[in-house]
Formats: sequence, C-alpha cells, structure tokens
Amino acid sequence: MTDTGTLNFLWSQTMVASFAAAGVKHAVISPGSRSTPLALAMLRQPGLDCTVAVDERSAAFFALGIAKASRRPALLLATSGTAPANWLPAVIEASQAGVPLIAISADRPPELHGCGANQTIDQRGLFGSHVRASHLLGTPEDGFDPAYLQHLTARACEQACWPHPGPVHINQPFREPLLPATATSIPGPPGKIVVSRPELRPSEDDIRALSQTISGRPGIIVCGELPMENGLAEALTALASHLACPILAEPLSNLRFGPHDRSHLCVRYNLWLADPKAAEARRPDWVLRVGAFPVTRHLQTYVTSSSAIHVLVEPWPRWSDPTHRLTHLLRSDPLAACRALLAAAPAAAPAGWLKSFMDIDAAARPDNATTGHIAALLDELPANTPLFVGNSLAIRQLDSASGSGEKPLAFYGNRGASGIDGNISSALGIAAVHGRVVALLGDLTCQHDLGGLALARGRDAIIVAVNNGGGGIFDFLPQIALPEFEQGWRTPQQISFEHAALTFSLGYAKADSNDAFRSTLRQAIQSGGPQLIELLADQPAAVTGAAR
Repeated sequence: MTDTGTLNFLWSQTMVASFAAAGVKHAVISPGSRSTPLALAMLRQPGLDCTVAVDERSAAFFALGIAKASRRPALLLATSGTAPANWLPAVIEASQAGVPLIAISADRPPELHGCGANQTIDQRGLFGSHVRASHLLGTPEDGFDPAYLQHLTARACEQACWPHPGPVHINQPFREPLLPATATSIPGPPGKIVVSRPELRPSEDDIRALSQTISGRPGIIVCGELPMENGLAEALTALASHLACPILAEPLSNLRFGPHDRSHLCVRYNLWLADPKAAEARRPDWVLRVGAFPVTRHLQTYVTSSSAIHVLVEPWPRWSDPTHRLTHLLRSDPLAACRALLAAAPAAAPAGWLKSFMDIDAAARPDNATTGHIAALLDELPANTPLFVGNSLAIRQLDSASGSGEKPLAFYGNRGASGIDGNISSALGIAAVHGRVVALLGDLTCQHDLGGLALARGRDAIIVAVNNGGGGIFDFLPQIALPEFEQGWRTPQQISFEHAALTFSLGYAKADSNDAFRSTLRQAIQSGGPQLIELLADQPAAVTGAAR
C-alpha cells in the first residue's frame, strides 16, 4: 500500500501533468498547507510557468489577466477555508467576461467536516452559478487510474473554453501527511486528448433574409469588447465599406488602432451623441451589434432607441440584450457572420448617410484639460503595447478621447462585471503573457488593489494612477446633489502613491500636467521595469453620464 504522502503527491503530479498536456501554460499559487501536494506538483511541472501570490484575491485577478491575454485556461490554487472565498470577485468577472479559468481549492477530508476542525468550511458550491462546472473530488485513492485524472482535466479545460468560456471549480481534499516520506519519481507525461470545436456559422437562409431586410437602408455597426481573431478587423471594415455605413467602435473592440482600414470608424460618438438633435438626425433603420453591450450611456441610449431592427452576432450561449430591443440573434462567430453577410451583397445605404457620421465625428473635439493625458499616453506607447484600462472614469475618458491611429495597440479591461477590484493584478497578469503592460487606472481603483503591486516585481509594467481626488465618475450622477456627496460617494483619499511604490520596489514619478506626464511616461518606457506614475488631474469634465 502506498503511504498517504506519496499517494497525494503522485495524484497531484498526474493531475498537473494532465493539465499541461491539455495546453495549460500558467499557474498562480497562493501559499498554504493543505494545498501542498498540488503546489509542489505545479512548481515541479516542466513547462508550467508558476507565479506565487500571497493574496488570494490578487492571485485570482492575476490569473484572470493571464487567461484574458492568452485566451487559454490558467490554473489557480489555494488552500482550504476562507482562502478560495477570496476568489469570488475574479470568478464573477471571468464568468461575465467569458474568460477561461480553472480554480482548484484544496480541502480537508470528509471526516474533518462538520466537527469544528480548524480552517474547514463547506466548499461545495462555493461559487454558485458563476462557474461553468464544479468538480467535487474525493481524496486520492491507492491504485488510482491515471486515465481518470487525464480525462477529468481535459474535460475541465473544455468546460472552461467552450461553448461559453468561463471559470471551472475543482475541489480537492487531501488527508495528512501531505508530503511523501521519500523521494518520488515524476511519472511520464500523459497522452494528449485531441479536442476539436466547431466553427459557428449562420445559416444561408438567415443571412439571405437579413441581407434583404437591411439592403439599401441606413444602418450602423456597433462593436463593443470582443476577443479579436485574425481577419475580423478586416472583415468588419470591409462589410462597413460595402454597406456604406459607419462603425461605432469602442476601444475594447480593438478596431481603433492598427493597419486595417479605419475610414469608416466613428470614435468621437460620445461627444456628439450628447446632443439629442445630432443623434436624431442620424437615426438608423438597423443596428448590427458585435461584441459586448456598449459601455457608455450615450451609446447605449442611441443603440436601443434608434431602430426597429436590432441584430446581435453572439457565438456564446448568453443573452446580451439588457434593454430588450433585440430582433435578430445570429449564433455565429463574428468573422463567419461578417463574411457571410458580405457575400450576400446587400445594397449600400443611401448617398450621404456615411458622410454625415464621418463629418460630425471629425469635428468633435474632446476637452483637452481633462482628457489630454489620453492623447499623450497613446502617442508615447510603443507599437503592440497592451494597454489595460480601469473602470469608472478611465474607460469613458478613453472612449471619448482616444481617437484612432495606424499604430497597433492591444486594449484590455475588466468589463464583465465592471468592478474596480483587482485591476492592477489583472494588468500584471496581462504583462506575464505579453512581456509588458501599461495600465491606466483611477486613484480609487489603484487603492483598491494596492496589494497587486507585489506582482509587479521584475515585470515591464507601468501603472498610471490618475489622481483626481476620489470617485470622479460620481460627478455625473444624481448623487452629486446630496449634501453627503463628498463623504459617501466622492470619497477623496489621503493615500501616498509614492510610499506605495517604495513599499513594493517600483519606480515612482509624479506629473501635474499633460506635458509633464508625456515626458514622465517616455522616461518610464525607456527605463523599463515596474513603474508607478501618479498623474495629478483636475476635476473631470462631463464626457458621459453613466455608472462605473
């Protein structure tokens, strides 16, 4: 009979090796005792990039960033008790945003449950409906069949990736002792289970009918956050060109920057949609949405009040229609849908329709006093830099002021549940994949995840904290009229970002103007390594009206 410590380790090695065979490349481990067999197996697994993060909440958002950037599952490991409960915000974000994540919680064995044993809670169903699947495993069994774990891990990876990417929970109890009594050889790599997924294509009849419905009529294409695939930008812009219609492209659509045709892109819509007359003069007969629902209130209102024909291209089994205006749902990969609709060759919009959008978009000018740092940031970023954008005001200012350009940039954000938690950690997870990152965050967002700065060590990462004295987004909401507004909503803080940078060994600089920020950012990029830039900003000018 195999001793318990050796059995735990062999079981864990087989599980981790099977995850590696299924294509997992990254693991994020929070230290703990009960998770020791799995932690050791991860740290010893060839080809698995392991990051150790003390704070479980930060670890979960870091893993989320890795999975978001790599578009493959990342492993997340913690010990039993309240440790995995700290994952809940990141698990929710992964579920809402469609990010593959595999969360493995260690647990006490059954005989220690319900009897007051230390660090023991009921971890069944810990994440409720926010996971795609939950696997409650038993303690390792002597003489176990490695094929069981091989198929379990392949299944978990598939559940995390298809048909709707998201988190999967595995709960693994261990009995003590947790380590083998003697040295144990590593088992050979398991065989690979080949998984083939279908490409979702719309039916020819549906495309033909839709083409006839929109043919020759004025319409718009609206692109929210979506995972970009090769050829999608070109297909979308080709479709817009054929239809002679504008694309209202949010930054997280990743359409605003790059070498593709951008002649049909509207990127200043938040400014001119604030004028009801301008919006009414450009009311389309149809709307074609690709990606997540729009971020900003002006675009949300315009999209949902504009048309009796509201088309959504959505490959995932989710219902993205918060205002209940949907008339057509195409369950299709966006690239396949664009190519099919283009092949159907609907007639273009009436003459002058596109020009009316491009003229007003070109004439719109953001308020440089409060959004000039956006232009400075985008000008200075090297090509192909990933830019992570925080929620609340940061994403809305970027939406209004980014413009468009040929330089390729990759935009990321946590817009699934749109929280301000874990943004630093998520950005640093993106750096773990891309090799670098720049994050544009508000002061409260930064304060909310200061512990995430511990993960910046050794990374080429620049965190820009825009300090405008608290929750600037609330300046645009009705709460501003309350006498308790500053105390309960604006909440100006007295944090020292300089001391925070020093605590976590980051370079620090402060800028009090857009010109100073440009110079400071340029120096930080040249210096490399982890940097924190505090940008002192004025109170925000009204760019949109929306909650975070």
